[in-house]
Amino acid sequence: MGSRVKKIGIKLTATLFWLLIWEAAYRYVGREILVVSPVRAVSRLFELAATPEFWSAVLATNVRVLEGFGFAILVGSVLAVLTSRFALLRHLFQPFLGVIRATPLASIIILALVWLATARIPAFVVFLMVTPMIWTNLFAGLEVIDVQLLEMGQVFRFGWWKKIRYIYLPSLMPYIVSALTTGLGAAWKTAIGAEVLARPAGTMGRHVYDARIHLLTADLFAWTIAVIALSVMLEKLMVWLLAFLSRRLAGTKGRRLRDEV
Repeated sequence: MGSRVKKIGIKLTATLFWLLIWEAAYRYVGREILVVSPVRAVSRLFELAATPEFWSAVLATNVRVLEGFGFAILVGSVLAVLTSRFALLRHLFQPFLGVIRATPLASIIILALVWLATARIPAFVVFLMVTPMIWTNLFAGLEVIDVQLLEMGQVFRFGWWKKIRYIYLPSLMPYIVSALTTGLGAAWKTAIGAEVLARPAGTMGRHVYDARIHLLTADLFAWTIAVIALSVMLEKLMVWLLAFLSRRLAGTKGRRLRDEV
């Protein structure tokens, strides 16, 4: 209990320190059009949160993030399995991974503006940027799975579901956690960047762009805080769900495996 309180105290102290730095920067600049105070930014955030447009924008951006992220998980997982089993496919798709990593995000968004309707661009760009992250992490995990566990599964005639449940999932969990948490953070940054450049109506990125164009600095800071807060909350939720799944697998794997065998 004492260590937990200490940890919370350290986090609060660090937060207060950076808020004071922010306030000092505001007072030093002395022009609200360039930097607003923390109090003004948070106050404006609460004002925005009281409007239906704010929550509509939050919902629209979340849908785009989760849509692109979900497809990235699906395609990245399939690619990881296929390229771990077939060397030809691995050599075929590796150049694609290198090209995506080397291409600037802005270039991908501009190309997407040529190819797609504005409303589809954020989800597409999220999918394109996150898929290699999922693929790389899961491929690395599949490469180091204990061969003896796989042989044991063959000896006891495990079906595909038992292999996934008792061998692959527990072994891959650290790589899954890394892939999903890293990918979700990247998905949010990518989606907001795509929305700022593509400007689909009714999204958080569009509001960020409009605030910049109209020099509404308080709105710009407020929307930025909202983006960061939602990103952190979703990432924490993801970590909690994965930790819960890991505990379930660790707690039941041995007993159920004995029962199945």
